[in-house]
Amino acid sequence: MLSDQLFFHIHYCNHRSFDDKERPPRKINRTLSHHELILFTGGSGTIAVDKRHYSIKKGMLCYISPGLHHTFEPESGPGGFLSVHFSCAEVEWSQNQWIIHECTKQLMKKLGKQLMDAYEVEASFRRLTDCWDQKRPGYPFAARTLLQQLFLAIADNVRKQNQNFASSLKVERIVDYMQKNLSKHITLNELSELMRLSPTYLTRIFKESTGSSVISYFNQMKIDKAKELLLDGDHKVKDVAHLLGFADEFYFSRLFKRSEGISPIDYYSKNVHG
Repeated sequence: MLSDQLFFHIHYCNHRSFDDKERPPRKINRTLSHHELILFTGGSGTIAVDKRHYSIKKGMLCYISPGLHHTFEPESGPGGFLSVHFSCAEVEWSQNQWIIHECTKQLMKKLGKQLMDAYEVEASFRRLTDCWDQKRPGYPFAARTLLQQLFLAIADNVRKQNQNFASSLKVERIVDYMQKNLSKHITLNELSELMRLSPTYLTRIFKESTGSSVISYFNQMKIDKAKELLLDGDHKVKDVAHLLGFADEFYFSRLFKRSEGISPIDYYSKNVHG
């Protein structure tokens, strides 16, 4: 799962289609100082990333992280690809200030993956490359937003490939149930009985789908609601804790500070009273 605190800067986007009469792109042998994402829309040949070889064909997605050597050797014949070159930083709000770290680590676990039913991913990628080509006012901001949407489309596609549809529906039902019961204290065993699944299996499919444990996800939903209640200005911290099912307001305050880098009292004072 990608961090939800990434900020992207796009260097450039590229797209290419070629038929039988055109010469395919030349062989590429290089190492980049930034990230690159490539989706092949057709063609044949090989791409090698970090000494791993992948066959070029429609739906093959390749991710290249900074400093990773790669070669791209297409064969003659019709084909095409979409690509985006970008850098990114992790932007974190902690202890009442912004902290920025350049992100050069690998963003995706697999460097090459054959996507199944990649229509939505390709459509999302084309919206990004079209936006970059058209250069309409505000395109840098729009392109960054479209890149985030592209990563979401990829994550959704990979999730559907990695788990069966029934498991995905179960996770959605769990999240809906938690959303409707933010004022309650819910346990893993209670959710397991509700879904008629073992706690171990429920924990595994939930983690695979969301990247988080069941209780951590539920607590973050509560913290998001707490911020809304605090900003209304009509609730004390103790009242907010009780409204969200926390018997111990000090435990609630610790969770809040761990998530937001600031206590709920300071959050209220800063945002309501300035």
